[in-house]
Amino acid sequence: MISREKHDRMANAIRFLSMDAVEKANSGHPGLPMGAADIATVLFTRYLSFDPKNPAWPNRDRFVLSAGHGSMLLYSLLYLTGYEDITIDEIKNFRQLGSKTAGHPEYGHAAGIETTTGPLGQGIANAVGMALAERKLRDEFGSDLIEHYTYAIAGDGCLMEGISQEAIALAGHLKLNKLIVFWDDNNISIDGPISIADSTDQHARFRASKWHTIAVDGHDPEAIAAAIEEAQKSDKPTMIACKTVIGFGAPNKAGTHKVHGSPLGAEEIAATRKALGWEAEAFTVPSDVLDAWRLAGQRSVETRKAWETNLLAAERKAEFVRRFSGELEAGLAPAISAYKQKLAETKPSPATRKASEDALEVINGVLNETIGGSADLTGSNNTKTSQTHSITPDNFSGRYVHYGVREHGMAAAMNGMALHGGVIPYSGGFLIFSDYCRPSIRLAALMGIRVIHVLTHDSIGLGEDGPTHQPVEHLAALRAIPNLLVFRPADATETAECWQLALESKKRPSAIALTRQNLMAVRTEYKEENLCARGAYDLIPASDAKVTIFATGSEIEIAVKASQALTAKGISTRVVSVPCIELFAEQSDDYQQAIIGNSPVKIAIEAGVRQGWDHIIGSDGAFVGMSSFGASGPYKDLYKHFGITPEAVVAAAEAKLS
Repeated sequence: MISREKHDRMANAIRFLSMDAVEKANSGHPGLPMGAADIATVLFTRYLSFDPKNPAWPNRDRFVLSAGHGSMLLYSLLYLTGYEDITIDEIKNFRQLGSKTAGHPEYGHAAGIETTTGPLGQGIANAVGMALAERKLRDEFGSDLIEHYTYAIAGDGCLMEGISQEAIALAGHLKLNKLIVFWDDNNISIDGPISIADSTDQHARFRASKWHTIAVDGHDPEAIAAAIEEAQKSDKPTMIACKTVIGFGAPNKAGTHKVHGSPLGAEEIAATRKALGWEAEAFTVPSDVLDAWRLAGQRSVETRKAWETNLLAAERKAEFVRRFSGELEAGLAPAISAYKQKLAETKPSPATRKASEDALEVINGVLNETIGGSADLTGSNNTKTSQTHSITPDNFSGRYVHYGVREHGMAAAMNGMALHGGVIPYSGGFLIFSDYCRPSIRLAALMGIRVIHVLTHDSIGLGEDGPTHQPVEHLAALRAIPNLLVFRPADATETAECWQLALESKKRPSAIALTRQNLMAVRTEYKEENLCARGAYDLIPASDAKVTIFATGSEIEIAVKASQALTAKGISTRVVSVPCIELFAEQSDDYQQAIIGNSPVKIAIEAGVRQGWDHIIGSDGAFVGMSSFGASGPYKDLYKHFGITPEAVVAAAEAKLS
């Protein structure tokens, strides 16, 4: 128990560090840290299990500041509790170039930042993924190794964003009772009172999604503590609505939108110091207060040491350590190699979505950490294998999540699972719906985390569903995201290689675009080397080629047939497969130049838009693909209708040569 006077001084340390940092930067959001300081103080001094000296301890409680604009709340807490990465100088350099205290928390910048929360709603959905991973790993390894809580602070904006509903509905359905969300119920957004835009009964909403809800005074530490203890006993996830005053303590601006997203100003800060009885200079925390915070940061050291003793005695210690290190099972590479040998012998011609399922059957047999899923498209995405039984609300022994029609929430939850560690999440959806996943995919790329998106029905080749479901710009749009690998394999062998590369990429997410229609085998000879690792390679070499055709995925088949037709006409033709433009761009200049070559005619074929191809074919190269939306009809008719055929490629080559 901490006295009210001591609690107030500790909470005020957060408030003044936050308002001073925002003032010095002349930029930021002081209102939330000032309003939520009491919640954070109770959580971090009494309940959160963490160790600043061992910040990656796998069984720590996770804390997510979903309302990421209030980042100074988190930075203050990390400094006060003794995380070495956040010094008082970092606090002073808030929002400055090169500092660890970015405007919104960024994963990887400093220990203790569990996720990158910028766009509102992402954090609460990440927290759902973390809680899901915790529940799954607890079932697998036992509570001696994994049993912890996931806490999040969300604001009104987080709850207004649609992603929040997808996330809380999934959490409620799965009974993720170790997830506790504090709603900073301050009734203020940037534009003014929440009432100008929203009338939602949040308690009714959460309860309808199978959550437990509690309402407390967010400035009453004992009420907050009682609510946390009640939440910890619930068999459901819990939302604690904490009625707070934004900018608490500021005599003239508290409770208004004026304190949300701009500095208080020197005069108001001086008035706040007087109102709260805080006499310390800017960026100075009285020694007794800092000592109390540092002691709070050491609360869980013995718990962490006991956990380490449990780990040493654990039967599956080696696997646990390997999985949390992110390393793959040594048997994966030999298994993929043996599978590629089998493919070279049998030369199957499935759709690449089926080839992906077959590759996953091999992968999931070797890697216990893969957790699959789909946004209600399991039968179309082919993401479920014999090893991945369904996870249910009462049984987490499976390895497959039925996310429902919730692409946005699914993608963000997968980010949370990857951030938690110990699992490698992958999921399925249609490529067209990557638009719904895009904010989360972008954040995965920004954070540098391994999540894998299986995106099927990757072109007009899906046929009759028509232009609403036919992605023409989506490959280009995904390729525009830095640090994202976009794979589009041409056959079963390339699909296996792309899966291997996605799994081996510890610090970047992957999107694997796959066909609905069957494709011929184009890699018919076994090669131990992963040719897709170079991003592009000679499929049909020709040293004196007059024409070089570059293609991906289903259009490789068209390229091969066009090459045969051109060769029959005496026109020497190369075919280059380009399964991953990003990996190709990372090769040496010599390799890139050798693959691009010096043929007088360069043609790219892809059933999508041209954007992104000029790096390879040049602005004067020919492109056979889409320049409009698609249409509804049998896919073979569509390819003819839009002129994506071997004949069209031959005609384009001849026109360029004439």
